[in-house]
Amino acid sequence: MLFAKKTVLSRLPRHIAIILDGNGRWAQKRGMPRTFGHRMGIKNIRTITLAAQELGIQALSVFAFSTENWNRPKDEVDFLMTMPSEFDRQFHDDFEKNDIKVVFSGRRTRLSEENLRIMDRIATESRSRKGLVLNICFDYGSYDELSGVVRSIAEEVRSGTLSPETISSETISSRLMTKDLPPLDLLIRTSGEQRLSNFLLWQAAYAELVFTPVHWPAFTKNDLIKALEEYSRRDRRFGAVKG
Repeated sequence: MLFAKKTVLSRLPRHIAIILDGNGRWAQKRGMPRTFGHRMGIKNIRTITLAAQELGIQALSVFAFSTENWNRPKDEVDFLMTMPSEFDRQFHDDFEKNDIKVVFSGRRTRLSEENLRIMDRIATESRSRKGLVLNICFDYGSYDELSGVVRSIAEEVRSGTLSPETISSETISSRLMTKDLPPLDLLIRTSGEQRLSNFLLWQAAYAELVFTPVHWPAFTKNDLIKALEEYSRRDRRFGAVKG
């Protein structure tokens, strides 16, 4: 175990993203409603955030609610819309104590005024913290994010403040919701599914992908370490050939 820890720490990703999948299935296997799985999944955000902070990760992005999740049953969506208030109630003191900065990525047009107020207050209160940055992707989807980037670039071109010839990958990256975070190094999806589901598509272009069969509520610090160990074994060439 000491060797495994040394291996992890010798090559640590700066920015990890996790698709929090399997809450409902985890609950149903236990004869509980899907909302119980989401409740336990919210609690596990705290556990894994603190574990990532302890391990030295700089940024953690979690896929909490997607732009497609509005198509789920109303009772499930209604429960998921309580996530900001539950998050604030359960984790405010722990995250303040551990100097964790919280930011949010995603659309704001469909969220309630109460949720926007809570999210803005959390982000403002934690703005000056120096620890891990927890990026909660709430009503987030990459198609929506990239469409917004294209619209903003098109508007700048139309107004004459941006020349089409100067548009580059850096132009797009500088307008993403994650522009203030380190580049994404590792993306983990729980529950055994092996797809990105419209999550951080641009950011994940050169990220290492790890898929685990463990459902999100059961995902532990040890599971995170296993993913980090897998990451440390990967040969990241970014399209080049090592001599």
